[in-house]
Amino acid sequence: MTKILVIEDEPMVRNNIEQILELSEYEPIVAKDGEEGFALAKKHLPDMIICDIMMPKLDGYGVLKALKEEITTEHIPLIFLTAKAEKSDIRKSMELGADDYLSKPFTPEELLGAIAIRLKKVAVGRKTKMQMEELRNNITWHLPHELNTPLNGIISAASFMEEFSDSVEPDEIREMAHHIKTSGERLYRMTKNFLLYAYLETVGKDPANLKAFREKAEKCFVKDIIRATAFKIAKKANREEDLHLDLEDASLAMSQKHICKLIEELTDNALKFSTPGTPVTIVSRVKDRSFKLDVIDRGRGMSAQQFAKVGAYMQFERKLYEQQGSGLGLAICQTMVKVYGGELEVERKEEKTIVSMALPRLLT
Repeated sequence: MTKILVIEDEPMVRNNIEQILELSEYEPIVAKDGEEGFALAKKHLPDMIICDIMMPKLDGYGVLKALKEEITTEHIPLIFLTAKAEKSDIRKSMELGADDYLSKPFTPEELLGAIAIRLKKVAVGRKTKMQMEELRNNITWHLPHELNTPLNGIISAASFMEEFSDSVEPDEIREMAHHIKTSGERLYRMTKNFLLYAYLETVGKDPANLKAFREKAEKCFVKDIIRATAFKIAKKANREEDLHLDLEDASLAMSQKHICKLIEELTDNALKFSTPGTPVTIVSRVKDRSFKLDVIDRGRGMSAQQFAKVGAYMQFERKLYEQQGSGLGLAICQTMVKVYGGELEVERKEEKTIVSMALPRLLT
């Protein structure tokens, strides 16, 4: 049960709030002044605090200051109660770190509404913290391996050339140089992917940054970009004949380099996990205010549960299907599409894996 500490020196107001909370299935803890309230906050660590400002012994501002100085209580959300709805009181409350305020008298609906909003924001914050902790753990376990694999290749090839420099044949030098180049490219791509993912996650977590990001997005038509990018990836995989395109054009408010990155990752993923000689189809359609794109292949795909856990450094069925790379590709696509206000879905249908992307289009 959600615990809410009520710090209020007026008995009638305190009792009314306690009854409202009990009827709404919260667990109220009550204190008659600031000193008692601060002591109870440290003892019970409530999920939220409702605190009057004007109180004897220790006023609401003093309570808030004391809470912020304690590690165990500094993040507990606090709603101030004030009999004076003056701008100076509100400003001081927010500057000190209060989460909200209510002016007396207030209705039960206003009180419960303020509580619900704060608790919802706390829940979102906890979820984000858990996601970041999962990302941090995944990076801790997998990033060293992903860095060490290409680095070991570079160091081994360079050491061989150094040790046998007097006897190495030109063909062997070319082979070692190719190995160094391949390992370096893999390391460079992985590093760029990681930085891009971290950047997109940072943008997506801050509403102000997200708004500015979308407002600065370039406007461009995407058909030719999709075609050129998809064929570049197919040619690299020596599977141009397997690639089939059925594209409608649309104008999107989206960076051209990000469009390229989406198509690169989705096309590469479809080619990587499907058998050569089987088709990989990219279809785009304009519908209402949306631009929809499907990438379809006949590979092994993933389950709905696996897609729900898509994130950086998640590699599915690694023991059964050995794969290179850190597993960032689909996570980048999912995060990027979300940042631009769209959706990305994966489904398995009739032995086909279909990655579907929907983005808002510009009306022309």
